[in-house]
Amino acid sequence: MRPDELRAALRGVPDPEWLATALRRVATEPATIARFFPAAGRRCGRAELPDLPGWTADEAARALLLTALPGDHAGRAEALYRAGDAAEKRAVLKALPLLPIGAAGVPLLHDAIRTNDTRLVAAALGPYAHHLDASAWRQAVLKCVFTGVPLAVVADLDTRADGELAAMLAALAAERRAAGRRMPADATELLDRLTASELHREV
Repeated sequence: MRPDELRAALRGVPDPEWLATALRRVATEPATIARFFPAAGRRCGRAELPDLPGWTADEAARALLLTALPGDHAGRAEALYRAGDAAEKRAVLKALPLLPIGAAGVPLLHDAIRTNDTRLVAAALGPYAHHLDASAWRQAVLKCVFTGVPLAVVADLDTRADGELAAMLAALAAERRAAGRRMPADATELLDRLTASELHREV
């Protein structure tokens, strides 16, 4: 995802002039983002963007506002996340891969994953989650299984899933069977793939 893709997807927003003005102001007066960021939902709408599956107009507009900042992206992103409602927090999480902040945004991922808001958990496991260490990432994937978040939202799932995650999923599956409950189909499929991969390596 690149800022120019967000711009292209937002061409049909209800108030494009407001967004253009907001981007210019944020670029020259960074503190104004505290005013423009919450207003994006009202001025740009909250509709799903056909050209950007998984993104809404307000999320894309807020991500663009963050990319327009001339500096201190990490500090501003954290402040907006901490002060924001759920929609604003999701936008910050989705914007993290677009910002030049290295791993500075990882504490926001940890915060989102601890919540019971499944949409926040899903947003936290996008491309920026490659900064999570292996243990935290596995726990986050397990949280998805527990809370019903589709594993399709987890970036790099097939490349990061390993034997330890397989063991965790197997233990959960055993608990579910003992309680007469089923695992989600996508978790069962992942466990089957990991198990088959482990058996292939052993052969």
